[in-house]
Amino acid sequence: MNPAPAAAGHRQLLRLAVPIVLANLTQPLLSAVDTAVAGHLPGPAYLGGVALGGLLLNLIFWGFSFLRMGTTGLAAQAFGARDAQRLRDTLARALALAFAIGAVLLVLRVPLVSLGVSWLGGSDQVQALAREYASIRILAAPFALGNYVVLGYLLACQRVRQGLAVQVFINVANIVAVLAFVRGFGWGVAGIAWATALADLLGFVLGAWLLWLARTPDLPPLRVATLVERAALWRLLRLNLDIFLRTLFLQLAFAWFARVGARLGDTTLAANALLLNFQTFMAYGLDGFAHAAEALVGAYIGAQQRQALLHAIRLSLGWALGCAVAFALVYAMAGGVIIDALTDQATLRETAREFLPWAVLSPIVAVWCFQLDGVFIGATRTRELLTSSLIGLLVFGTVMPMTLAAWGNHGLWVALMAFLATRGVVLGVLLPRIWRGMPRQAA
Repeated sequence: MNPAPAAAGHRQLLRLAVPIVLANLTQPLLSAVDTAVAGHLPGPAYLGGVALGGLLLNLIFWGFSFLRMGTTGLAAQAFGARDAQRLRDTLARALALAFAIGAVLLVLRVPLVSLGVSWLGGSDQVQALAREYASIRILAAPFALGNYVVLGYLLACQRVRQGLAVQVFINVANIVAVLAFVRGFGWGVAGIAWATALADLLGFVLGAWLLWLARTPDLPPLRVATLVERAALWRLLRLNLDIFLRTLFLQLAFAWFARVGARLGDTTLAANALLLNFQTFMAYGLDGFAHAAEALVGAYIGAQQRQALLHAIRLSLGWALGCAVAFALVYAMAGGVIIDALTDQATLRETAREFLPWAVLSPIVAVWCFQLDGVFIGATRTRELLTSSLIGLLVFGTVMPMTLAAWGNHGLWVALMAFLATRGVVLGVLLPRIWRGMPRQAA
């Protein structure tokens, strides 16, 4: 194992964050390429179908994103404590859990897709296309969830370049496949779904191979009894349950947003889907600094370095805020160009431009909750994450009917901003809980 971590400076933070930012920014390319391909198919229903099908899969898969977050928090603390065996056991438990959940999703895929698409709404044509997309893409569920574990482990061990390599590989594979399947073979929406599923499979194969090459030699053999050891398994499950519920509340807010947007018509639904690509790019970019905070906070807590912990929190918040301002400026100056690149339909372009200011505002509102999420995950303080998301969802549900009635789709975006802002405020209030009780000696 590496020696105890030293206090992070700007260079170390950027060494962790920049590759993660680059890796994360490849993620929304999946959605953006899918959106661009669907946006050039005839009629808004194709884009709406892919958007709803992708949203449903994000609801399902990201409902289990605790596999990434819980792995990062637990593994980072083991990494900071220089405990190679605990690090290996954490990885094995998380992978076993990922494949068990993936198997359950495969068994339940038909009712999950059918009920999920029906709940999200949209026209009959949009729903039919969404079912086609989701029914195919969910077949890769075990590998998609396994990729969360692989990424979480690599981030925890601060092997960010390998994490970047895996994510870039997944997204390049998806881009190549979607262009081949849709533009080359003419498979339409089904081709978009098959391309993403294939990319998830290939990405997991690459990630598993990298983990095998970097395994620590001379550890005791991994035993089943170790995987199901009560205290460790309970801690993993407790953390994962909190993060699962936290993520569920997040996804419910965005699903609620999409459902209400669908009631406003296919064009509004499609325009909101275009603008959510702005949100997705921003979220993945800012999450690079949040992921760096996860790794550093977990390592410093594991090493019991209080002053280094506080410094890392302040440093990562400062860089994240700067990144958020940069996103807002880019969206303000080039938002129209981005919209034009995503669709060639004049009505969609006009509608998306009307609501573009909300995409410009979103980075400034969202940066606080995104970055503090990373801090709390690294500290494995998952109950606070659950609390903030629940309060945010309640605020969204309270504000949205009033603002929707007053301002239509603009009011829907107001409610989404209120949801994001509430999460940040709650986490900020709860932040001191992380370092209370830690020793005060300098790093």
